[in-house]
Amino acid sequence: MTELLSQHGRVDLFVIGGGINGCGIARDAAGRGLSVALAEMHDLASATSSASTKLFHGGLRYLEYFEINLVRHALAEREILLRAMPHISWPLRFVLPYHRDMRFESDTPTAKLLNLVMPWTKGRRPAWLIRLGLLLYDNLGGRRILPGTRTLKLPGTPEGAPLEPRFEKAFEYSDCWIEDARLVVLNARDARARGARIMVRSKVICAARRDAGWDVTLEDADSGAQRVIRARMLVNAGGPWVGDIIHNTVRIDSTEGVRLVRGSHIVTRRLYEHDKCYFFQGSDGRIVFTIPFEHDFTLIGTTDEDHADPSIAPECTPQEQQYLVDFVNAYLQQDISRDDIVWTYSGVRPLYDDGASSATAATRDYTLNVDDAEDAPILNVFGGKITTYRRLAEDALDKIAPYFDGLPGRWTAGVPLPGGDFAVGDVDKLIAGLRSAYPFLSQFWARRLIRAYGSESWKLLGDAVTPGDLGVDFGASLTAREVIWLMEHEFARSAEDVVWRRSKLGLRLDAVQIAALDKWMQRQLRARAVPAAE
Repeated sequence: MTELLSQHGRVDLFVIGGGINGCGIARDAAGRGLSVALAEMHDLASATSSASTKLFHGGLRYLEYFEINLVRHALAEREILLRAMPHISWPLRFVLPYHRDMRFESDTPTAKLLNLVMPWTKGRRPAWLIRLGLLLYDNLGGRRILPGTRTLKLPGTPEGAPLEPRFEKAFEYSDCWIEDARLVVLNARDARARGARIMVRSKVICAARRDAGWDVTLEDADSGAQRVIRARMLVNAGGPWVGDIIHNTVRIDSTEGVRLVRGSHIVTRRLYEHDKCYFFQGSDGRIVFTIPFEHDFTLIGTTDEDHADPSIAPECTPQEQQYLVDFVNAYLQQDISRDDIVWTYSGVRPLYDDGASSATAATRDYTLNVDDAEDAPILNVFGGKITTYRRLAEDALDKIAPYFDGLPGRWTAGVPLPGGDFAVGDVDKLIAGLRSAYPFLSQFWARRLIRAYGSESWKLLGDAVTPGDLGVDFGASLTAREVIWLMEHEFARSAEDVVWRRSKLGLRLDAVQIAALDKWMQRQLRARAVPAAE
């Protein structure tokens, strides 16, 4: 039976979708004084926002499509975000081996122009063109913290050791790593701290315009109970489901389209000893990264394949796995096979449908459109990339502002997320300080905690003197006290939430351990030892 909420039953802004765009908008709006509710039908970051390549980057290859503004904005964001979240984001150096003889098939404007005016290149990217692109990359975004590009001679170097001997030269440039799912959760936490109501496992089953506003009906995923929240304005940040929400949930006419593009990744055991990433170019015009991952592993991705239906869970297909294996084997001395894969994941990017000829060519920029029929506005969010989520939220609030008199201006630049209130580069100091305060922590354990919780690690560990004070040991340094923290503060409700999104400990725990963790968590929830879903 549906009932109208009596407490918090009316809000200024109702956000549909608990990915990075939805949580970023909720945080920004709550920080400007709007009353905000956000509903996510599964777990936060349970779809696209936990399945990225996990980079804050400008998108070097987007320069070939002349998406200069997109790259400029993304490059400018990297250092803003580094300062706000130095625990979950950090600089990385990327090595781009120069492939003198590679010919590639590409539909980029740059490739077409090059083949027209310099046909003797015969489909090759000349070294000067790569260097020119990197020069733009170094200077478009006002770089201050990150070091610039340099040229490497590969023979006899750690960077050259994993590569086939034919690669003698490379270019090295900067981008940044980001713990993508933790970024979403920390935005949700900060939004809640500023007054937003965050509801996980709560599906919006319909929303109807009424009396210059919206009646939003939600259904609880566990109990099936329904409730209604009254909102002045909606934000549709449904990611891959943005089109479905437009047509089937809020039932409005729209000619806007979304193009679903699947990006798949594989993870192997560590393939080389240094801590730099590789940027490999393929003969098909695509690029693939190999990235040091969780200390003992290497992350390889991504693919670009059209995905037909958001209701079909994306999977890294055997063909995509083989494609990625073959791609890196064209560069590495020691070949890998599909038997070396220890984990795969895949996400669907909801790109704005700009009519591009291929999934690779489709724009990664975002589009924000307001439909304000019947004086009941809804903002639909199309596209975007994780690097520009904060700027997208600011632009979204610019669209929202005309409907709320006296709304304050932009505020999020440089404001730290929970646990990020320390200087870029101080991570090692925090790790040493944490081990000094808690001598029972191993280096791996302390680093893992600081990289997840930053300055809040001390709050999490509290008065513990021995590992036994932290309760049940689930393996791989995960204890009951940390799991309770994740349930109380970070909306976790299942083992999957904990080991694949709040952390990547699923790489280190076996199926029996994960099942035991889930059973323990469900007992805690039934006993109401932690708050319910909000």
